[in-house]
Amino acid sequence: MRTHPLLRHARLFAAAGALFALGGCASVYLVDNQVQSYARWADQAAKPGTPVTVPQAPQIYRFERLPSQREGRIATGQDELEKLTETAMAKVGWTHAAPGTAAPWVVQVDAGTLRLPRAPWESPYDPFWGGGYWGGFGPGYGYAMPGRDYVVTGRGQIIWMPVYPRIETPYYKREVSLVIRHAATGKVVYETRSAHDGRWNSSSGLWSAMLDAALRDFPAPPEGVRQVNIEVPR
Repeated sequence: MRTHPLLRHARLFAAAGALFALGGCASVYLVDNQVQSYARWADQAAKPGTPVTVPQAPQIYRFERLPSQREGRIATGQDELEKLTETAMAKVGWTHAAPGTAAPWVVQVDAGTLRLPRAPWESPYDPFWGGGYWGGFGPGYGYAMPGRDYVVTGRGQIIWMPVYPRIETPYYKREVSLVIRHAATGKVVYETRSAHDGRWNSSSGLWSAMLDAALRDFPAPPEGVRQVNIEVPR
């Protein structure tokens, strides 16, 4: 079947729009994070009843790793993650201790990514997408006929509608968590995590934004889940 001229124009406009979007029309992109933090500074005390002392910057800490974070490719990734964490911690006045230097705090950081073939709201059974227009007897709701340039509505109407093969793009669920322990007692005194869902590819800028979000309001965060948006330069 010959392609309708309007369909050819619609496809050209769609392609041009995609190129414009990819061309960096904005100088930043938004990383929206769901953050939850827990401060338990009183737990650092060796004896119950000791007054709560919230540490004020500057402070010194050292990193601690789980056994699973110490070998192979995971260890390499952990090296990079800890470098980004150093930068984020420095923004709140905490400094990584030099080798051989004692530190009163121990920090453990972890991150993970779940890659999905498509966004959760996208149907795996709809291979086409398009935009219709108003029919003669109301909105032209209907279904696309594969390989055709029109849809058949629930009322039996046939209306023109450009139909495009859908190209699936991956969707990512990411989380970063940070735990601070009191070195002398080994007790957890601060825990925070940041979660972000979206299509952005993994990058240092994205992970840095998630770490900055996780440390927002440190060392005295509000209770409950909160949204923290960070703008990242493209």
